[in-house]
Amino acid sequence: QVQLVESGGGSVQPGGSLRLSCAASGVFTCIAWFRQAPGKQREGLASIGDSGWTTVAEYVKGRFTISRDAAENTVNLEMSSLKSEDTAMYYCAAKYRGNCGYIVAGTFDYWGRGTQVTVSS
Repeated sequence: QVQLVESGGGSVQPGGSLRLSCAASGVFTCIAWFRQAPGKQREGLASIGDSGWTTVAEYVKGRFTISRDAAENTVNLEMSSLKSEDTAMYYCAAKYRGNCGYIVAGTFDYWGRGTQVTVSS
């Protein structure tokens, strides 16, 4: 059974850092991270393909980094210089086909339940 489980969320002060992990059962060609704040649409943040090629959305580039730990079968999202507007529920998602760099929610087939990130002083 396909399963994605996020971890690593929590509360952090502005300017701080967090590392989110997505543990995946099964092998996917593409895993991505999304977030959704209350009242807002779910937005794509970063993706990584099975070749290791990564895509990071412009609005978080330079602050967020995606990587894969093959041994642990996890995909990690390193977030730094966090701002209050980064507060959201963060989700990982996976798909088997299509352009991995196209980080649009409707193109992903499997989703985790999310982990909350709160940035506040």
